[in-house]
Amino acid sequence: MKAIFVTGGKQYYVSEGDVIYVEKLDAEVGKEVTFDEVLFVDGVSGNPTVDGAKVTCTVEKQGKQKKIRIFTYKNKTKSSRNTKGHRQPYTKLTVKKISK
Repeated sequence: MKAIFVTGGKQYYVSEGDVIYVEKLDAEVGKEVTFDEVLFVDGVSGNPTVDGAKVTCTVEKQGKQKKIRIFTYKNKTKSSRNTKGHRQPYTKLTVKKISK
């Protein structure tokens, strides 16, 4: 079974057993998370969502991605050079069950 669901403002195309990384969720490691906003399940698309469809996932890990560096500057002025770093938090999920 395959499905498309929405979380964190993004859409994810998954099947049972897939491992995905999503925006950070407030859930403990080992707990189950259910997503009700399902857009597509096995050839059935909703308008806008499929009624009664759910995607159940297990939280495997909470973490942060690798650090990225952001460097900004303005040309010909030595006083406006700025370096920043950012690590985006994520949640690692394993898809357990997709139901219609």
